[in-house]
Amino acid sequence: MNTSLRRRVELFGVSIDAVRMDDAVRQVWGWIEAPFSGCHYIVTPNADHTVMLQEHAGLRAAYHGADLVLADGFPVILASRLLGRRLPERVAGSDLVPALFAEADPERPLRTFLLGAAPGVAERAAKRIQESYQGVDVIDTYSPPFGFEHDEVEQERIFSRLRAAKPDVLVIGLGAPKQEVWVHTHRDKIMVPVALCVGATIDFLAGEKSRAPKWLQNLHLEWFYRMMSEPRRLIKRYARDAWVFPQLVWREWRTSVTKTHKPIDRH
Repeated sequence: MNTSLRRRVELFGVSIDAVRMDDAVRQVWGWIEAPFSGCHYIVTPNADHTVMLQEHAGLRAAYHGADLVLADGFPVILASRLLGRRLPERVAGSDLVPALFAEADPERPLRTFLLGAAPGVAERAAKRIQESYQGVDVIDTYSPPFGFEHDEVEQERIFSRLRAAKPDVLVIGLGAPKQEVWVHTHRDKIMVPVALCVGATIDFLAGEKSRAPKWLQNLHLEWFYRMMSEPRRLIKRYARDAWVFPQLVWREWRTSVTKTHKPIDRH
């Protein structure tokens, strides 16, 4: 995919790439296989991110600086259709990583670094990845301590491990907005071709958390499955999103109508 020619859709103050999963995978491989030109990072907005973006300046800056912005969440896709700015399909981070791994060549293994999740989880994910994908070599994992983003010594430890490992791809599971803000702030020190900000994906790969069954995903109810699996953590968040997100869609629609019907000054 030629990044200069791809189409982007403006929604909720952010530009989202109107691409399908195969386009996204192709673009990631393009960055991995090209001569190193800096860290390209990918973010995946869902309804929760969209709500956070309205008040979190650091997250907005991270989104504006991202090289690929992929719609993760059916509410975002539905909103794009209702507003006449159609996105072709959901491209979830938790699907993008396995899709990328599936195309890796055993003759030239994809060097992968897992950063995030609770202690021990990334190691279990690494074991399962290497059992499932012959073309992937998980060369290092690290679970930084709470508050690491404010600790210069801890941050240098991460950069040092990345320099030593020389991965092709960095899979980051630190949660939003921490992961996006951290990558955006330190991208010049992250000497990795591609960084994927993909939330709970490491937990899914480790089997620590389970994805919704396919039939629920097809009904666009994966959010409900996740909420029921972690009610204490997620019910409050989803309730807030269910209240705020429709208001954002309404505001976006009214703004579009105002622009469309703005009177022409003939003087």
